[in-house]
Amino acid sequence: MSELTRIAAPDGVAPAAQYSHVVLGRGRFVAVSGQVALDENGELVGEGDAGAQARQVFENLRRCLAAAGAGFDDVVKLTYFVTDLADLPALRAARAEHIPDDRLPAASAVQVAGLVRPEFLMEVEAFAVLAE
Repeated sequence: MSELTRIAAPDGVAPAAQYSHVVLGRGRFVAVSGQVALDENGELVGEGDAGAQARQVFENLRRCLAAAGAGFDDVVKLTYFVTDLADLPALRAARAEHIPDDRLPAASAVQVAGLVRPEFLMEVEAFAVLAE
């Protein structure tokens, strides 16, 4: 696990409620491609169910991070791509199962017209830093 510094409210910037404005650390960089709600067999989890899809997305992120020797404590940035902003609470709830409020990474949320398959409601990518 790396030593990361999280800055929720830099001088002159309004405090963030659901993310850290800045996260910095020193070490090995890990990039995890956007994860969607597919299980280990490539089957969709939670068709039409944002909560089920979000939980699968975060499970996939967990597995990808573990493959690099990382965990959610090492994540410095999450990017959420959603087809409907109304699904953000489901993503936040799934995130809360893995990342405590005092360790929130930087984050961006982007509403998109669609993802690679129409049944996907969301995709999340992660960036992490591991101690050297």
